[in-house]
Amino acid sequence: MTTAMILSLVVLVAMIAMIMFDVLPFGMPPIAACVLIVLFGLGDVSYAFAGFTNSTVWMLAFFMVILAAIQKTSMIVKVKNAMTKLVEKGGFKSYVALLLVVMLGASIVGMGSTAFYVLIFSLVVTMPYNEKLPGSKLVLPLGIASNHPLIPINVALQYGVAVSVLATAGISESVTMLQFAIVSVFLSLGFLVWAIIGYKFLPSHPVAEPTVENAAALASDDVEAMPAWKEWITILAFVVSIAAMLLVDQLGDVAYMVPGVAAFVMLLIKVLDFNETRDNLFSPIILMTAGVIPVANCLADSGLTTLVGNAVATAIGTAVPPFLILLVFTIMCSTVACFTGSTIGTIMMFAPLGIAVVQGLGYNPMAMAVAVTLSGWCGHYMPIDGLPAMAFGMGKYTMVEFWKFTIPQYFVRLLFLCAGALIVFPM
Repeated sequence: MTTAMILSLVVLVAMIAMIMFDVLPFGMPPIAACVLIVLFGLGDVSYAFAGFTNSTVWMLAFFMVILAAIQKTSMIVKVKNAMTKLVEKGGFKSYVALLLVVMLGASIVGMGSTAFYVLIFSLVVTMPYNEKLPGSKLVLPLGIASNHPLIPINVALQYGVAVSVLATAGISESVTMLQFAIVSVFLSLGFLVWAIIGYKFLPSHPVAEPTVENAAALASDDVEAMPAWKEWITILAFVVSIAAMLLVDQLGDVAYMVPGVAAFVMLLIKVLDFNETRDNLFSPIILMTAGVIPVANCLADSGLTTLVGNAVATAIGTAVPPFLILLVFTIMCSTVACFTGSTIGTIMMFAPLGIAVVQGLGYNPMAMAVAVTLSGWCGHYMPIDGLPAMAFGMGKYTMVEFWKFTIPQYFVRLLFLCAGALIVFPM
């Protein structure tokens, strides 16, 4: 290994360690890595901060502003009202309809929204016990459904991470948001298939009693009423921005700026104030996305990415099918993320390694980048942190009851995810 390779590796390891152990606030470790690039003489200032002139980074940054605006509309309130009616009706058909309603809600707020799954849990535990559809058959599946958009119109966060890991692996080519969205559909379908099958494995009993926090979550719609004309303009801005991002290959540079125009419209009509606009435009995920690009350039320019990929690929050999390679890396990434609670950090560790391996084998790296990125949000089989821990407690499940649903679901989702990645990106 050359000196440049060693120093590039030090920068990468330092960045991953800072992310995984929360040494710095989320979003800042890659910026610290950019500083190290200059200090180590791996590049000048313009090289180290090149991510902030990247067109995809700015497109995502503007879209984060649009997402903040769309969550001020009445859409989420409508999702909540629809859920209430279905729970009161009860029965298996209502269960399936509830899954679809929550997944439609996730289509608006995106994967991994803490506020959304807390709202879902709060709603379920405040419902009266209904033998036709007890809360214990709802808490776990609906909680996880909040992580799976039925219509992938809002995958900006995960897409941004995928772009970042491709950059970290030194790949200039990128996936389109449409391609990424199609793969995410496979993941959501995998969840939906198992959730329908797994209904009979869920226990039937009352759930936890409502708490003060549950009542507060439901009492507040988290949405300030806005005039109808503002709401329609916000929805139109959201739809136009999504369309532009999906058509980026056809529209060229204009597509990157359409979300920017929409973001300024939100500011001009006062759906968002300046502070809200600024905080979303330069949110931690945007700093993360922009910061890892120069790190990727260092790894690629020093030759380290090629060296590691070829070494692991030689060790594996060509006898292992691409599907199995994808499955192994998605299992490793999702499991470590599940136990550590560090989703982004874990993805940044496993995705570049997986990409290097498939490149060494002569395969298309796009499937690996997308599959491993999405797998980071696919743990849920251990009630350790966040969503699964809250579901376990509120649903009053035993570990056996919890695992009967979550472990088969875990593998079904990953199988669908890997299949979808290979269909969209043949290796």
